[in-house]
Amino acid sequence: MNSSNWIGRNVSRLLPAASAKQKDADTQLARAQAAGKSGVQAAPKEKGSPALRSIPLRLEAALRQEGEALSPRLLRRALQALQAIIDPRVSEVEGGRRAMDVAAWYANAPLAQRRDLWLLMSEQFVADAEKTMEALARFAAAVGTPDEAVAEVHYRRATVSPRRRLLQRFSVYPEGVRFLVDLRAEMLPFLKADRRLMALDVELEYMFSTWFDVGFLDLRRISWDSPASLIEKLIQYEAVHDIRSWADVKNRLDSDRRCYGFFHPRLPGIPLIFVEVALVGEMAQSIEPLLDEHAAASDLNKATTAIFYSISNTQSGLRGVSFGDSLIKRVVETLKNEFPRLKVFATLSPIPGLRSWLGKNAAVLLDKLADKERRALGQAIGSDPLTPGDFLAAIESPLELPEKSPLRRMLLRCAAHYLGQGLQDGKPLDAVARFHLGNGARVERLNWAADPSPKGLKQSCGLMVNYLYDLKRLDKHRALLAQGKVPVSMELQDLYI
Repeated sequence: MNSSNWIGRNVSRLLPAASAKQKDADTQLARAQAAGKSGVQAAPKEKGSPALRSIPLRLEAALRQEGEALSPRLLRRALQALQAIIDPRVSEVEGGRRAMDVAAWYANAPLAQRRDLWLLMSEQFVADAEKTMEALARFAAAVGTPDEAVAEVHYRRATVSPRRRLLQRFSVYPEGVRFLVDLRAEMLPFLKADRRLMALDVELEYMFSTWFDVGFLDLRRISWDSPASLIEKLIQYEAVHDIRSWADVKNRLDSDRRCYGFFHPRLPGIPLIFVEVALVGEMAQSIEPLLDEHAAASDLNKATTAIFYSISNTQSGLRGVSFGDSLIKRVVETLKNEFPRLKVFATLSPIPGLRSWLGKNAAVLLDKLADKERRALGQAIGSDPLTPGDFLAAIESPLELPEKSPLRRMLLRCAAHYLGQGLQDGKPLDAVARFHLGNGARVERLNWAADPSPKGLKQSCGLMVNYLYDLKRLDKHRALLAQGKVPVSMELQDLYI
């Protein structure tokens, strides 16, 4: 029997028949994951039951305790299977085969057992502490001497963990990269409650940032003539404006539209991120005309403006790997080459954090108003004295507010404050704002009732914002943001409270 058959046979024995208790534990863990609470425990712990043991203690034990997925014997066998992947006596190809055997077991394992494998990969494949400290001491002693560069190389090599080599072996085969991306996506909801998984997460993020560097990505246009399987991916992963039907997606891929995505050779047929663009005659102020399936296509000969109205990441396992800014730059270059008449590149973007932020900061914002403004607002609401609760209740139906209503203007002013002055650690509070402003865009214009959908009303009272990509001022805007100053138009500044 060769070594590949041996490891395959042993890995297959890792998965015992799931008992009723284990199925219950897996259900509880899945529920915790779905709720975002994470599952430090593999099963609910009865009052008075012993605390769950660490992985090192479980590896040394003889019997499984309640709440543990893999028994000590099976946990040791799982560790042996992982160690066999990076056995220095086997080739990279053989190590890759062994990794795929583990991946095959993982595909059929309950969630609680998968979590045990994450913990093994995170905790049992660390860099040698003694060698690391020794290399650090040598490097510190060599600083300022001719040996400094060599000492630094030794130190860097000493800090590389066996975990990195383990993950690299999974990438030997094309499906191995898919396996690792999906593994991290499944693990992410558990990180907050179980810090032991952090080492594996950071290692994966580091490796993905190299494997998915924009230099290895292919920009492709997605059109109505693309394979149906690819168009189905757009429907599946659209994260900004849900695609309601095939007629909807056809409209988004019409002659006056463009859709581009970044693709990686190891994940064929799946766009890692895609952007939807409308080619129009002026800066869009509402999403409804862009999503109107019955509207006639715009005349491309008159199009002067490209509106980026939806950008969606598709792989949560690639969180922290940034390629959105490169996508926009590449798309702008592509559009300029195809349509030289295009002069304006802007977005029509949601403001997803506005409503929740407003609920927490209404009192502070109202206190910033002059007495006259506050009285006028209170009169419009019928509240004297004006309270934050009354204000929040009054904007529950923003679409019903008249154009000259003090409430409507106040809501616009709050949004301007949120986007232009709301910073935390020098970064914009809103996630979409962080993305576009970090790419060098400017907050250009707020649009009333731009997204009257239930989602738009819930997130931002129906407001949307245009971020302008002024190609000559991108670096200037980034520099302003680095100084803690959000680049905004004069129109927006006039709304500041």
